Amino acid sequence: MKHTHPLPGDIGLTQISGITGRLIRLGQWINGDGFADYQHAFLVLPDDRLLEAQPGGARIQPLSAYDGSSVLYVCPEGLTEQQRTALCAAATAYVGVPYSFLDYLAIAAHRFHLPLPGLRRYVASTRHMICSQLVDQVYQDADIHLFADGRWPGYVTPMALYNQLAH
Repeated sequence: MKHTHPLPGDIGLTQISGITGRLIRLGQWINGDGFADYQHAFLVLPDDRLLEAQPGGARIQPLSAYDGSSVLYVCPEGLTEQQRTALCAAATAYVGVPYSFLDYLAIAAHRFHLPLPGLRRYVASTRHMICSQLVDQVYQDADIHLFADGRWPGYVTPMALYNQLAH
């Protein structure tokens, strides 16, 4: 479900400009998630705050950081207040979690069935996450599973979130 007024527990999807945004778009396209305009995901928290993964580590910041940006807010159909509360409670455990551009390569290696022993264990064990992995993990910690397609935990891009929730 998509909407314009964000509620705690919603997922914000937005663009990243410059070379970083272009590289993420390319990575998402290689991973089969499309070549569209959402390269970043974050989780809306109470009190007009958000949790997002950043190269310096996951952080909580004001939602106003995206004022003036084009943001699409999505969430699963029928998300309850109790689930939203659980999401926000789970989110705080991820402050400081390091970012990893290498996870885009790991996701691509999995997509192309490259024989890399230990790949799944590596992605799960590093505690490094890209923005969409962070959002998906918070949802899983709140016992809400966004994907039922058999994907490995952590194998999610911003466009995968868009494709799952915005249509």
